[in-house]
Amino acid sequence: MLIFIRRPIAVFVSLAIILAALSLRPLEAAGRKLSFIRDAEIENTIRDYAAPLFRAAGLQSSSIKIFLVNDNSLNAFVAGGQKLFLNTGLVLKSAHPGQLIGVIAHETGHISGGHLARARDAMSNATAQTILALVLGGAAAVACRPDVGAAIALGGQQAGLGSFLKYTRTQESAADQAAMSFLDATGQSAVGLREFMELLEDQELLSTTRQDPYLRTHPLSGDRIVALDAHIARSPYSRTPQSQDFIVRHRRMLAKLTGFLKPLATTLRTYKETDNSLESRYARAIAYYRKPQMEKALALIDSLIAENPADPYFHELRGQMLFENGRPAEALISYKTAVGILPHSFLLRADLAKVQLELNDPALLDDAIANLQVALQFENQVPFTWRQLAIAYGRKGKMGESSLALAEEALLVGKKEPAIYHATRAETLLPRGSIGWLKAQDILETAKRQ
Repeated sequence: MLIFIRRPIAVFVSLAIILAALSLRPLEAAGRKLSFIRDAEIENTIRDYAAPLFRAAGLQSSSIKIFLVNDNSLNAFVAGGQKLFLNTGLVLKSAHPGQLIGVIAHETGHISGGHLARARDAMSNATAQTILALVLGGAAAVACRPDVGAAIALGGQQAGLGSFLKYTRTQESAADQAAMSFLDATGQSAVGLREFMELLEDQELLSTTRQDPYLRTHPLSGDRIVALDAHIARSPYSRTPQSQDFIVRHRRMLAKLTGFLKPLATTLRTYKETDNSLESRYARAIAYYRKPQMEKALALIDSLIAENPADPYFHELRGQMLFENGRPAEALISYKTAVGILPHSFLLRADLAKVQLELNDPALLDDAIANLQVALQFENQVPFTWRQLAIAYGRKGKMGESSLALAEEALLVGKKEPAIYHATRAETLLPRGSIGWLKAQDILETAKRQ
């Protein structure tokens, strides 16, 4: 699900729930804004690419957070201990899943090798917003949505991309070696990683100012390419075909990103009206809905649902189209169908709850609360979800629970005084010794330390 919200100070972009956006002070004159992108389908695809590699590296897959950055440059990096960042530009430039998997394998090598140890130690508990702000330099992290809104001060810290994420050639070679072993351990070819290196070789011919950040922070060398070629020559998996499921999902991911992030004309040049493939109709449905040309958009998504009635992401997209065009009652049906098919998706659950609250029907409040609680079990660092939960509890007359949710939200966005106020109120309203009362105590202690 992608939402464009324009404000004088920033443009926020999200595919599902807006996690956070960054307004880059050094680039404001050029009007460049960066943000994270959230989308259940894309995140699940990348997670499925990465999980076998994480296991091969001896890492706990659930402990590694993956973030998709809305930026057209070719870049990926790890920071803050176990946080992996991928630019949309890198994803869109990958011709097939093997190339993206190769990059993820390489970045996994940096994680397992403990590279950038000092930065990792210093920022092991930092949020993704803080890390990306520091990487990009002098940015102000803006909390989840304009209606939640306050900027999080980052103390004026300045850390340029080159200095923060500058790997040595030795570390790069070590990460390559680790990547090759992880790919072999999972029965996958390293050819995709080698093809990515070819993209970097082309970048080396450009001036430094025109090079993609990945090359500047991950220096390329002839020895690295020779080592990859030697591995490909001897590995029994070099000719292993890629998973057909991954290929299909990769095409869908590229179509979805293109439809959401590119102009309609660009999307139609890539996915022509004469192309009746699934990914072409998917991209055009998204592009037309954004225009908006709802009649065309709904016709395309309805054709996809008719052919794939058990696909949760098609139902989700239909729900988004309807919700954002003032038809929440119809959107509710689509979102409920999506969640029924994929009940463990916390992003879908949170979106369903948003529609349920928008309808302002008391009969839907218990379901909305249940959906928000499931979403928070999986990801409790999204202020907007806490705000929605506060609203739902408030409408139910459960003011202690509502204040506790508002305290959680305030703490996440760095508002110390509101966090203390709402936690204190929750402490007085909730039964002494209850779980909620204890949580209010924890928030008070944390807020006072801030």
